[in-house]
This record gives sequence, structure tokens and C-alpha cells, in this order.
Amino acid sequence: MSDFPETSPPSAEQRPSNTEARRAKDICYALLTARPRTRLELRNALLRKGITESVADEVLGKFDRAGLIDDAAFAEIWVRSRHEHQGLGRRALAMELRRKGVDDAVVAEAVAAVDSDAEESRARDLVRKRLRTMDGLDETTKIRRLVGALARKGYSEGMAFRVVREELRTTALDDQF
Repeated sequence: MSDFPETSPPSAEQRPSNTEARRAKDICYALLTARPRTRLELRNALLRKGITESVADEVLGKFDRAGLIDDAAFAEIWVRSRHEHQGLGRRALAMELRRKGVDDAVVAEAVAAVDSDAEESRARDLVRKRLRTMDGLDETTKIRRLVGALARKGYSEGMAFRVVREELRTTALDDQF
């Protein structure tokens, strides 16, 4: 006789249905085909589509073990893409990743990939682009609007003011010649 009590297999009510698990997998595959997703994004999508928490966690665990969900790889791709194409600064990138459920240590590592020079260069590009549409505005208005635009993109106040002042100075010098 064993020291462990006899257990019967889970009843039909306790066992997740194969169709629900299959549906959860299909949802995950469809979402991951469109773009990489974090575990939290996938979990929330499954729950929104009526998948039970236990099935969602089970399916996500299998996807995790298979290497189909990788929050660190997601964060790296997200940071590179959003910085290059949207011009987001480190602060905004970190906020977006946290909202997507990425762990703080992973966020810090991914955001560190954007060095200060690259961030400043991207800020300058954004300021130059916006300056082309600001003819006829006084300098104070330009500064306020440009610094505000950079702040909304996640750039620090100090960098925003410095870049805006330098670009305004450069534009003023170019206009003299």
C-alpha cells in the first residue's frame, strides 16, 4: 500500500476542454504572427476573448517553454523600432514597456541600448523637422512648443531645452547667410 492517497483523474468540469486550449493557441499564434507580444499582452487578449485564466496560463506556459514568448527580445525590438521610427526618448520607451507588462530589469536593459548620443541626435532631428513649420512664430513660442513636443516624446527637460536652444541658434545663423 502506498503512502500517497489514490487520486482520480480530473473530472470533465475540472479539466480544461481541448477546444478551449486549441482556441487559446490559435489566438496566440495569430497575435504573434502579426508582431511580437509580451506575455501580459497575450494573457490579456486571451482573457478578453473568453479564455479561462487556468487555460490561458497553461497555454502561455507552453509558449514560454517553447521560446515563443520572450519579453527581453520583445523589449529590444520595441525600443529600437519606437526610438528610430517614432523618435521616442528613453523615458517614454520605459513607460510603454512597463505598460506592456515587461519586468523593470528587462526594461532598464532594453532602454540602456539607446545611448545618450543617439537619443540627442534623434531629438535634434525632431526639432529640425518641427522648426520647418514654425515660420512667423516668436522665439518664446517656438521654444515652448518644441520643448513640449520633446517632453511628450520622453526626452528629459534638460536635454530638450539644450537641443532646442542650440537648434534655434543654428537656424538663426543659417538665416543670416
